[in-house]
Amino acid sequence: MTSTAAAAIPAAAAPAQSVRVPVRFRGRDGNAETDFVTVEEPLEVRLAWTDAGAHREQSIAVTMRTPGDDFDLVRGFLFGEGVVHAAGDLADVACCGPPSPDKGLANVVKATLAPGVRFDPARLSRHVFTSSSCGVCGKASLDAVRLQMPAIDRRPLAIARDSLGGLPQRLREMQAEFTRTGGLHAAASFDGEGRILRLREDVGRHNALDKLIGSYLGDAAPGAATSGQSPVLGDLGILLSGRASFELLQKAAMSSAALVAALGPPSSLAIELAKDAGIALAGFLKAASFNVYADPHELL
Repeated sequence: MTSTAAAAIPAAAAPAQSVRVPVRFRGRDGNAETDFVTVEEPLEVRLAWTDAGAHREQSIAVTMRTPGDDFDLVRGFLFGEGVVHAAGDLADVACCGPPSPDKGLANVVKATLAPGVRFDPARLSRHVFTSSSCGVCGKASLDAVRLQMPAIDRRPLAIARDSLGGLPQRLREMQAEFTRTGGLHAAASFDGEGRILRLREDVGRHNALDKLIGSYLGDAAPGAATSGQSPVLGDLGILLSGRASFELLQKAAMSSAALVAALGPPSSLAIELAKDAGIALAGFLKAASFNVYADPHELL
């Protein structure tokens, strides 16, 4: 996508989420031009905690992400993995180590657990999903989510069909970086009136949702008292710019969302999880039509 109208596109926030690169048209004259592309850089997530009076620290994940909202990304990732359940479980989130030597970006973030919060590396879901005695299957994955997710008082979110159908256009209007590059996924929160309240973009679908959930988790004061599972999104819905996979529904379920709407299709296991967790799920969302795959409370 060549950016012929770059002047009309909102300026990117620092750190840059898109950069200009040279391109050469394969047309008749072969003119040289430039185009915007999405920035993709690795982010290492490190975790520090206290175990039996001893300080522990280790790297637990590396993800490819678009720089920006990195602390929210880490908070959301840890929440979705069941490492933390509320803002008070985190004592600090900060950059760690020197900037990257090539671009000067802070590509390592360390999250420090609050005193008394325990961490078992073996409980990360990516390991739990493959360690069940029944083998790698949908039942094992659903059971793993149930083990991670304490009881949540999921509050229904009623929304009119017209309000839901208007979300794709509102999302596109708010996606500044997608307009610039065409290469970013988005996750947004919305209310029962069909208003988009908060939006996050990233080159990775999972990262975009982690950033969104982590931003709400970050709204709470660090060190606040922890009382079980935090209803991060309360009575808000989640809008996905692409398809609804099992892992995205897992994150939505952990965040207490009652409704997930996706511009693309859901997977079969995502539908199973939505029904199991009591989440309304809509896919192929367009202005005039959408499919409802799960609607436990008849919200739509």
